Formats: sequence, C-alpha cells, structure tokens
Amino acid sequence: MVTQWLTPALVALAGSSFFGGVAEAQYKVDTKDNILQSSKQLAYDMIKFYHGNESGQTPGLLPGPPASGLGDYYWWEAGAMMGTYIDYWKLTGDTTYNDLVMQAMLFQVGPQKDYMPPNQTLSLGNDDQGFWGLSAMLAAENKFPDPPSDQPGWLELAQAVWNTQADPSRYDETCNGGLRWQIPRTNAGYDYKNTIANGIFFNMGARLARYTANDTYAQRAEKAWDWIWGVGYIDHKTWVVYDGASVNDNCTTLHKTEYSYNAAILIQGSAFMYNYTKGDTKWKNRLDSLLDSCLKNFFPKQVAYELSCEFALGGSVCKTDMLSYKGYLHRWLAMVPQIAPYTSDKILPVLQKSAQAAAAQCTGGSTGRQCGFYWAEGKFINPSVDKTTGAGEAMDVLAAVSSLLIGDTAPPVTNSTGGTSKGNPNAGGRDNGERPQKPVTTADKAGAAIITILLLGGALSLFTWMSFFDPMIS
Repeated sequence: MVTQWLTPALVALAGSSFFGGVAEAQYKVDTKDNILQSSKQLAYDMIKFYHGNESGQTPGLLPGPPASGLGDYYWWEAGAMMGTYIDYWKLTGDTTYNDLVMQAMLFQVGPQKDYMPPNQTLSLGNDDQGFWGLSAMLAAENKFPDPPSDQPGWLELAQAVWNTQADPSRYDETCNGGLRWQIPRTNAGYDYKNTIANGIFFNMGARLARYTANDTYAQRAEKAWDWIWGVGYIDHKTWVVYDGASVNDNCTTLHKTEYSYNAAILIQGSAFMYNYTKGDTKWKNRLDSLLDSCLKNFFPKQVAYELSCEFALGGSVCKTDMLSYKGYLHRWLAMVPQIAPYTSDKILPVLQKSAQAAAAQCTGGSTGRQCGFYWAEGKFINPSVDKTTGAGEAMDVLAAVSSLLIGDTAPPVTNSTGGTSKGNPNAGGRDNGERPQKPVTTADKAGAAIITILLLGGALSLFTWMSFFDPMIS
C-alpha cells in the first residue's frame, strides 16, 4: 500500500533544503489524495502535446517526425505515451483518456495488424514496433477495455509484434542471432543490433509466457537473454548494460553508451521470468544484479538521472528520445515489486524520492507547473534548452508521480487470473515492410500496352520537334 512506504522521513523530504530556493511546486506527492490530484493535472498537461484526436490530424502520432518539419517526435514515442496513459488509468481509475488511447492504438496497427504502418517505414525499427507492442501487452495485463469485436485484441496485437520479430527474417544469424535495430534493409541503422530492440523482444516473450502459460515464449525469451549476455551487451562484471554493436564486425566492438531504458527493460523482463519460473535462482540472481547496477548508475542521490547526457544540463546533448527515458525507467521498475515482491524495499523508496524530485521542479511556464528534465537540480530548467516542446519531460513526471500508486493496484493479470483480452498465437509472422506485388492481371497487361504506345508516340513527336523546329539544333 502507498501508506506503507510514504514514511515521515520521505514525506518531509518534499519540504527540505534539497529543494530550497525554488518556486513553490504545485504538484504534491505527500498523500494518496495529493498523488491522485497531481497525476490528473499532469495527465491533462501532457495531452496538450498530442493532437491526433483533433480534426484533420492523424490518431496515434505526436508532432513529427523531425524530417517533416512538423515536430521532434518519431512514431514510437506516441506508442510509449499511450502506454503511459494505460498505466495512468490503471493506477488512478481515471477514464478520461481511454477513448483517445483506444483510437490511437487501433489506428496505428497497420494493414497486417502488427504495428507496421506503411507510412512509418522510413524510420521503422524493431524497437519502434516493439514500443507499440509493449503498450498492447500492457493493455492486456491491465485489463484495459477490450477493442470492439471486429478488431484484434490487445493480446493478439502483442503476439503479432512478437511473432514478426521471432521470424528468422528478422531474428537472423548475423552475430549468431539477435534483432537488428531497423527493419527495412534500406534504412540507416540496419547494420546495427541494439539492446533495446532485443530487450523488448526478451521482455515481451517473458510476459507472453506468464500471460498465456505457453512455454514456447519463455524458451525464446531465454534464448534472447543468452544472446544479449553472450555478445557482451551486459557487462559480465559490473552488470552495466551497453547500447549495441555493428554486424559489420560481428558485433565485437561495443557501443558502450548507457541508457536507462536499456537497463530497465531487462530488469522488468527478468522479473517476469523470475515470476514465471516460480522463483528460479538463476533469474533471481540476474534480476538482483541488474537492479543493483541500475540503481547505482541511474539513481545517484536516489533521483533518476540520465547518465549519457544529463551531465551537460542542456545544450541539446539530451536528444528528444532520451528526454523520455526516465518515464520508462520509473514505470518499468514500479511493476517489478508486483511480480517479484521481495524487491519492494529496494525499489519503492528510491522511486518515491525520485518522484518527489520530479514533481518539485515542475514550476515553469505560464501555468507555473511546466516540467523540465533535470530533476536532481531541484529547480525548473526550461525544456527549450534542449530544443524540445516537452512531451518527453511531461511523460517522465506523470510516470514517476502516478507510479507512486502502484502499491494500491492489482498485479498484471494472466489468462488464468482474470485476463479478458482476445489472443491469437498465429498472429503476425513474416513482415519486413516489403509488400509483395499483386499478381499481374489481363487488365494490367492491357494498360501497360496502352502506356507503352503513348510513350513511344510521345518520344517520336519530341524527336521530330527537336530535329526540325528547335533553333538550338544546327
């Protein structure tokens, strides 16, 4: 329960000198009622960054992508935002945004119902698709209202994403296995295999195993873990999680940048494997080691800190994607005690203190409650220093504050503990975004012949004009 870990010492922290000398924060997190009220206001402020439910806009998109000149956000981040609202609904009971989330989640499924819409192909990565799959999986586990009967269920959509990624055309043999970052061969980054894509695949496999009691998912999740470990993306001594490597040198030269969401996705997946295997010591050791490393590196002073970029305090070192990572860090860690209860004393007090720091710096903008990214500074730093509009920063704080209610919510369900989501173990399959051409028909052949005649006629006319009438021809 929330009241069990909102200790007097932690409550007093909100008014301590740690946050002295700054504008008074409007978001309070010292009682359950205040957490609920703050969460509702944060959810309201965050939705202002989303326009997909407005006339003339596309459901399921944040303003972007960057190349369009419309905004800073790639497709995947809207999927992550929907997951944040699904958690928000579960934690608070507020249904205000449910219809919006339902609309966005179903609009973006794509023609194959596997979260691969053709208009996102130019930047479609396994991790991008995976984020939408994670939100679908979360909807099933949280018993989010089911889609209409003529639409695929949340479980089916998660299975479709996982099945496309499990296919050998995706999970290939370069570097002895693993998923590439990008899906289409023509995309920049196709030659890179990163932790987040493989971590999401591992995470979803563990959760599908627990939800469906189908051991095939668990076997593939363990295989994914073995690959991540074997290639060295997890340091064998420190349990630090690295970002990835290139297939061009057989994934031997590691890109050692550390991102909080890489660690968090593996921690949560390990917790699900621990739960599914009924406390297997192997998974407990992996969970504990990853968790200790993550808390040490990404929660100095027990406040979330994005190690790869936050040291610069702006200057666009933290890119738009990175500015949303703290939200996933909080959300994914908050679920761990629900499925591995022995971790509660280690995780929950840290998330409590971090959430207090997050809420306390939301003092900016015309409303006096705009949120920044640099929580440990104890003061608002305008998101414009990183040249973003602030959707990531808003998502981070909403996730941190609303997750304080995790102790009052039921753990994720399964098929045997009340789950209602419609599944299909055969959903998805081979899909690399390369649509097969339809069979050539008699009408197509006739049309091609007419076009050929017209082109030949046009070419002959042009040659005649150039030869006899063009004054530049001697």
